[in-house]
Amino acid sequence: MAVQEQSRSGDNAYVGDYRRNVPGEDAELTHVGPNTPCGEFMRRYWHPVALSSDVSDLPLAVRILGEDLVVFRDKANRVGVLHRHCSHRGTSLEYGIPSDQGIRCCYHGWLFDVDGRILETPGEPPDSRLKDSFVHGAYPAEERHGLIFAYMGPPDEIPEFPVFDTYLTPANNRLIPYSLWQPCNWLQIRENGMDPIHAVFLHSRLTEVHFTEPWASMPVYEFFETGDGMHYLTTRRVGEFLWIRSAQFTLSNIGQTGGLWEEATESKYFGRVSLTRWVVPVDDTNSWIFGLRHFNDVVDPEHQGREEECGHDSVDFVGQDGNRPYAERQRNPGDWDAQVSQRPIAVHDLEHRGSTDVGVAMLRRIVRETIRGEKTPVIPTGMAAGNEVMYTYSHDTVLRVPARDDLDDEEVQREVGRRVMEAIKSGDAVSDAEAREAQIVECLKEIEAGASRRSEIKSEA
Repeated sequence: MAVQEQSRSGDNAYVGDYRRNVPGEDAELTHVGPNTPCGEFMRRYWHPVALSSDVSDLPLAVRILGEDLVVFRDKANRVGVLHRHCSHRGTSLEYGIPSDQGIRCCYHGWLFDVDGRILETPGEPPDSRLKDSFVHGAYPAEERHGLIFAYMGPPDEIPEFPVFDTYLTPANNRLIPYSLWQPCNWLQIRENGMDPIHAVFLHSRLTEVHFTEPWASMPVYEFFETGDGMHYLTTRRVGEFLWIRSAQFTLSNIGQTGGLWEEATESKYFGRVSLTRWVVPVDDTNSWIFGLRHFNDVVDPEHQGREEECGHDSVDFVGQDGNRPYAERQRNPGDWDAQVSQRPIAVHDLEHRGSTDVGVAMLRRIVRETIRGEKTPVIPTGMAAGNEVMYTYSHDTVLRVPARDDLDDEEVQREVGRRVMEAIKSGDAVSDAEAREAQIVECLKEIEAGASRRSEIKSEA
């Protein structure tokens, strides 16, 4: 038997000798440095590069998309993102001195503005035109919600800065920034968000229950493309209720997910998100998750979240960082352990994907087609309706829909889930965000009332 045939045969055991060679990674999707296909694709988007709290009176050295940068705040409280090494002799600007305007290199005092213009070269003769002859590498920066963002692509193609509807709802929503270090490739982290079935096992059935008991139920699930990414739809039976949930992936590297501690014991209509996360490549084998934790009475009515635990390399739910003792992580692994242990770059050619991996395959295809120019991302919601915010679909909805003996409950879950998503997407054409939410909630209540009436008719019969 040929080695390849023997290594694939299900009748043979102890075939490690035939499977010891590890093929290369999918470079098109995983390599992110300058002039790589994925790297150039990602540079067309805004990315968080630091927590605001990490950039005070001292500069911060960072590495993003394979480039060495410095993030700083000058004395006018402007943030700058510059190439790290001084254009004069290469000294790192992480040792620079923030000035009233820009940052000054410690070696010879050259002064750089946040846009890269060279304001002073104090060691040069007064009539020197050296400072006007070139510009230091710099990237546009924005500071929002406790995060510092940079745009690292062509300066004449800067996109609008995305503002998601989830930032603004409910009215008392509080956004708390955090970061998580991940020593692995960006893609295997990001695609975890489009794998809802891992929550059944990793977070529920196999070790400790990380969130709530309903997560352990196997959901009915589907995946859908949007103009700028995709989302999943899961529906679970929890007693007399159906828990319908969507999480969304938005190009290039953004994910939004609903509540963490959903019990699904009472009706909820279009509850929004607990997490907005960017997976930002440091280089091919390291990443930062920069995120915003959402705290409000809708997404966390029992106040189980802990704002004080959210910050640098820390968030308030288990398994998201590598800071726990190794033995503890072995006994109770979380997302960090499952993602990082796939190798520094996961090798797709060694995978044996199944039916639960449809979302992962879809995400990879969307990214690949966008990299190749075969797909042009469009924003189908919010801004297209003339609003200033981008409409999104991530949510938790809980409807009272009792099971019926005369109906296949899996089909009921699938039908109700689809109707919920249709109701949410019906709000896309509404230009006012508040009016959109009111319309969606009214539609969801009608779905619930209709299901309840059908159950009552059956019960009377």
